[in-house]
Amino acid sequence: MSLPITSVIAGIVALLMVPLSLQISMRRARVKVAYGDADDRDLRRKIRAHGNFIEYAPTALILLALVELTGTSALFVWCLGGLFVLGRVLHAIGMLYTSTPTLQTIAMIMSHTAFLTSGIWLLYRFV
Repeated sequence: MSLPITSVIAGIVALLMVPLSLQISMRRARVKVAYGDADDRDLRRKIRAHGNFIEYAPTALILLALVELTGTSALFVWCLGGLFVLGRVLHAIGMLYTSTPTLQTIAMIMSHTAFLTSGIWLLYRFV
C-alpha cells in the first residue's frame, strides 16, 4: 500500500508545525512562563494558532489517506490536500498577524470545504 500524496502532505504538515511550535517556545522564554499563557495576549494567540493547526491536521490527514486509498484521481487528492494546507497556513497567518477575522474566515471555509468534500466522497464511495 502506497500513499505518496498523503505522505507529501503529511511531510508539509510536519514542517508547518515546527515554526508554530517554536513561536510559542520563544514567546514563553521572553515572558518567562513555562505553563499557561500568563495573560499574555501574544502568547495566547500563538498557542491557539498552533492548537488550531493540531486540532485539524490529524483528521485531515486521515481523510486524505482514505480518499487516496479509494483509487480516485491524483489531481483530486492533490486538490484536497492543497486546499487543506493552504487553509491552515492562511488561518495561522490570520490568527498571528491580523486583527480582523477576514483571513481566518476564508481559511476556515477552505478547510471545511476540504473536510466536507472528503466526507461526501467517502460516503458516496462506500454507502
